[in-house]
Amino acid sequence: MIELFKSAQLLVGQAGDGAGTAAQPGGLAQGIMSFMPLILIFVIFYFLLIRPQQKKQQQHQQMLQNLKRGDQIITSGGIYGTIESLDDKTVQLKIANQVKIKMSRSAIAGVQTGETGVSEE
Repeated sequence: MIELFKSAQLLVGQAGDGAGTAAQPGGLAQGIMSFMPLILIFVIFYFLLIRPQQKKQQQHQQMLQNLKRGDQIITSGGIYGTIESLDDKTVQLKIANQVKIKMSRSAIAGVQTGETGVSEE
Protein backbone atom coordinates (compact mmCIF):
# COMPACT_ATOMS: atom_id res chain seq x y z
CA MET A 1 0.00 0.00 0.00
CA ILE A 2 2.83 2.34 0.82
CA GLU A 3 4.48 1.57 -2.52
CA LEU A 4 1.25 2.42 -4.31
CA PHE A 5 1.05 5.71 -2.41
CA LYS A 6 4.67 6.56 -3.28
CA SER A 7 4.12 5.82 -6.98
CA ALA A 8 0.97 7.98 -6.98
CA GLN A 9 2.94 10.84 -5.37
CA LEU A 10 5.65 10.43 -7.97
CA LEU A 11 3.11 10.66 -10.80
CA VAL A 12 1.40 13.70 -9.25
CA GLY A 13 4.75 15.34 -8.68
CA GLN A 14 5.77 14.86 -12.32
CA ALA A 15 2.42 16.13 -13.59
CA GLY A 16 2.60 19.17 -11.32
CA ASP A 17 6.10 20.10 -12.46
CA GLY A 18 6.44 23.15 -14.63
CA ALA A 19 8.73 21.20 -16.95
CA GLY A 20 5.94 19.02 -18.34
CA THR A 21 3.49 21.84 -18.95
CA ALA A 22 5.78 24.62 -20.14
CA ALA A 23 5.88 25.47 -23.83
CA GLN A 24 8.69 23.66 -25.53
CA PRO A 25 10.86 25.50 -28.05
CA GLY A 26 10.04 24.46 -31.61
CA GLY A 27 6.46 23.49 -30.72
CA LEU A 28 5.00 25.66 -33.49
CA ALA A 29 7.38 24.29 -36.10
CA GLN A 30 6.58 20.78 -34.98
CA GLY A 31 2.85 21.53 -35.28
CA ILE A 32 3.27 22.85 -38.82
CA MET A 33 5.36 19.83 -39.76
CA SER A 34 2.59 17.54 -38.56
CA PHE A 35 0.20 19.20 -41.04
CA MET A 36 2.72 19.11 -43.89
CA PRO A 37 1.56 15.73 -45.31
CA LEU A 38 -2.03 16.98 -45.33
CA ILE A 39 -1.01 20.17 -47.14
CA LEU A 40 1.06 18.16 -49.62
CA ILE A 41 -1.90 15.86 -50.37
CA PHE A 42 -4.14 18.90 -51.00
CA VAL A 43 -1.58 20.42 -53.40
CA ILE A 44 -1.29 17.14 -55.30
CA PHE A 45 -5.09 16.83 -55.56
CA TYR A 46 -5.34 20.42 -56.78
CA PHE A 47 -2.83 19.99 -59.60
CA LEU A 48 -3.88 16.47 -60.62
CA LEU A 49 -7.67 16.63 -60.24
CA ILE A 50 -9.21 20.02 -59.52
CA ARG A 51 -7.27 22.30 -61.90
CA PRO A 52 -7.55 20.07 -65.01
CA GLN A 53 -11.28 19.62 -64.41
CA GLN A 54 -11.77 23.40 -64.15
CA LYS A 55 -9.85 23.95 -67.40
CA LYS A 56 -11.91 21.30 -69.18
CA GLN A 57 -15.15 22.87 -67.93
CA GLN A 58 -14.04 26.33 -69.11
CA GLN A 59 -13.15 24.96 -72.56
CA HIS A 60 -16.56 23.27 -72.81
CA GLN A 61 -18.36 26.51 -71.86
CA GLN A 62 -16.30 28.41 -74.45
CA MET A 63 -17.20 25.80 -77.11
CA LEU A 64 -20.91 26.12 -76.26
CA GLN A 65 -20.74 29.91 -76.55
CA ASN A 66 -18.98 29.74 -79.94
CA LEU A 67 -21.53 27.46 -81.64
CA LYS A 68 -22.96 28.72 -84.89
CA ARG A 69 -25.43 27.59 -87.52
CA GLY A 70 -24.02 24.86 -89.75
CA ASP A 71 -21.63 23.35 -87.17
CA GLN A 72 -21.60 19.57 -87.09
CA ILE A 73 -21.83 18.39 -83.51
CA ILE A 74 -22.18 15.27 -81.41
CA THR A 75 -24.48 15.16 -78.41
CA SER A 76 -23.80 13.54 -75.06
CA GLY A 77 -26.24 10.82 -76.14
CA GLY A 78 -24.15 10.03 -79.23
CA ILE A 79 -26.36 11.69 -81.87
CA TYR A 80 -24.56 13.38 -84.76
CA GLY A 81 -26.24 16.39 -86.30
CA THR A 82 -25.92 19.79 -87.92
CA ILE A 83 -27.09 22.93 -86.14
CA GLU A 84 -30.11 24.50 -87.87
CA SER A 85 -30.93 27.23 -85.33
CA LEU A 86 -29.72 28.46 -81.94
CA ASP A 87 -31.37 30.02 -78.90
CA ASP A 88 -29.86 30.99 -75.57
CA LYS A 89 -30.58 27.58 -74.05
CA THR A 90 -31.68 25.34 -76.94
CA VAL A 91 -30.37 24.12 -80.27
CA GLN A 92 -32.28 22.69 -83.21
CA LEU A 93 -30.37 19.87 -84.92
CA LYS A 94 -30.88 18.32 -88.30
CA ILE A 95 -30.03 14.66 -87.87
CA ALA A 96 -31.37 13.34 -91.21
CA ASN A 97 -33.36 14.56 -94.19
CA GLN A 98 -36.63 16.05 -92.95
CA VAL A 99 -35.73 15.13 -89.33
CA LYS A 100 -35.01 17.90 -86.83
CA ILE A 101 -34.79 17.73 -83.05
CA LYS A 102 -34.69 20.44 -80.43
CA MET A 103 -32.36 19.94 -77.48
CA SER A 104 -30.57 21.76 -74.70
CA ARG A 105 -27.20 23.36 -75.40
CA SER A 106 -25.76 21.65 -72.34
CA ALA A 107 -26.37 18.24 -74.00
CA ILE A 108 -23.79 18.99 -76.69
CA ALA A 109 -20.60 17.03 -76.10
CA GLY A 110 -18.47 18.57 -78.81
CA VAL A 111 -18.07 19.96 -82.29
CA GLN A 112 -17.35 17.30 -84.91
CA THR A 113 -14.18 18.09 -86.83
CA GLY A 114 -13.65 14.96 -88.93
CA GLU A 115 -15.74 12.39 -90.76
CA THR A 116 -18.78 11.21 -88.83
CA GLY A 117 -19.02 7.90 -90.59
CA VAL A 118 -22.62 8.65 -91.63
CA SER A 119 -23.25 8.64 -95.38
CA GLU A 120 -25.66 11.10 -96.96
CA GLU A 121 -27.69 8.83 -99.29
